Amino acid sequence: MATKGNAKPEKKDLPLSKSSLPILVEDNCIYVDKTQYIYPLVRKGGAYFLSHPRRFGKSLMVSVLKEIFQGNRELFKDYWIYDRIDWEKYPVIHLDFLGIDFRALGIEKAIANELERVSQSFGLPCSGDSISEKFAYLIGKLAQDRRIVVLIDEYDKPITDYLEDMKTAIYNRDILRNFYSVLKSQESKIKFLFMTGISRFSRLSIFSDLNHLIDITFHKDYSKLLGYTQEEIEIYFDDYIQEWLRLHKDSSKTELFEKLKEYYNGYSWNGKDFVYNPYSILHFFDNMEFKDYWFATGTTTSLVKMVKEKGIAVENLEYLEVREQFFDKFDIADININLMLFQTGYLTVKKRHEGTYVLSYPNKEVGHALLNNLMEVYSGHSLEDTEKLIKNVKESLEKKQVDLFIDQMKAFIASIPYNLGEAGAERFYHLVFYLVLKLLIGKVYSEQYTNLGRVDAAVETDSFIYILEFKIGSADEALKQILDKKYYEQYLAQPKEIILLGIGFSVKDRNISGFKSIEVGKK
Repeated sequence: MATKGNAKPEKKDLPLSKSSLPILVEDNCIYVDKTQYIYPLVRKGGAYFLSHPRRFGKSLMVSVLKEIFQGNRELFKDYWIYDRIDWEKYPVIHLDFLGIDFRALGIEKAIANELERVSQSFGLPCSGDSISEKFAYLIGKLAQDRRIVVLIDEYDKPITDYLEDMKTAIYNRDILRNFYSVLKSQESKIKFLFMTGISRFSRLSIFSDLNHLIDITFHKDYSKLLGYTQEEIEIYFDDYIQEWLRLHKDSSKTELFEKLKEYYNGYSWNGKDFVYNPYSILHFFDNMEFKDYWFATGTTTSLVKMVKEKGIAVENLEYLEVREQFFDKFDIADININLMLFQTGYLTVKKRHEGTYVLSYPNKEVGHALLNNLMEVYSGHSLEDTEKLIKNVKESLEKKQVDLFIDQMKAFIASIPYNLGEAGAERFYHLVFYLVLKLLIGKVYSEQYTNLGRVDAAVETDSFIYILEFKIGSADEALKQILDKKYYEQYLAQPKEIILLGIGFSVKDRNISGFKSIEVGKK
């Protein structure tokens, strides 16, 4: 930061919509220094791959790597790595698929144009009959005097952008597989290779020839490579923190960070080190308002629809236990939706122990917004209309007005268009209840196992605990199951009244047919 005498360092701007280190430095923008994490990669060289969600800083990291390998030392005079490497200059091939117009031109023509641009920047012709030949020729020419560096950002965009057009997605995958295979055949000429993307495709699909790539996505040494840590926010964004406190005189720094953590923290790839979403943090400090910034930039409509079409148990996304092999099975021809939700940032690692991972929503921003979008897909209602219902339902539960709660849910289910509902499917009604209750209260526990069975849903308000069981047909049978299986016993130690609620559904009427409730526990 520039200073004059003993004056306070000049306030740096927020790097909104900027992912180039030279531009950040030139425009006096904040760069959260990650060079201490980049240093081991630069020192050792080799071939690496990193998968992280969109807008998480991958492109800025690639820009930093590019400037390091081009020997632009003075750009780093304020950063950790400045006096720790020799600053040798290497030819750098940088391919950014965010800027390649494959939609308009087709993937082969778009890549050919990009190779032409890179070749011209080195004063070289772009020779070859195919994009693979052109790529191999460019690498060979640049590596005549010394090995080169290859940086590929968002390698999978031509695939993941076509999830709703499987024919094009598979075609693009096959083209990219052949194109990227050049990197293996030219391995001896490449000092450093780094590829980023959203998805980690299986070894049998796109990475079949790139068996020399080291995947650092889950590596302990790179858990803080992207995203912002608590300490980094306190150091680099102090001016903006102080501005927030001036605007909110009744709020403390501790209270601010409690809410920041709730909304924007929670991302992890090892279940131990948790980071903030950088995009959300930057836009929060720009607006000084808690909103769904990251989610609003590109909610994958196709992905949300696929959750419904594939019959994914949305209730289980809050606690999804998987083995390590789960992360290596992604193939565009056989999409695992839960894995796609993880790779795109809607789920993250919350715990990790001996090859077992627990996945869940990273934070309130992602969880709440995703459930809102799922509600719209399942119910056909706009979020505004749903929120009107949610407010009333919350009030009825907090006042123990069970009959009013059921009437409100009946009205809501009746308003769901015929083509969206699943006649006779207990799971559909269960899910609608779950979405409404999860959005309005938050403390909803679904599909909980006990020593005698599995509870459909438990809902906790400030004063009450509701145990819900759903049945096609009789509400009496639903309530009897709660009593017979003693689903309520695990809650008896809590100082709250427990309401047991059996709910029946009619296949013919496609709605609630009745309910039965009794009260147990403290009063």
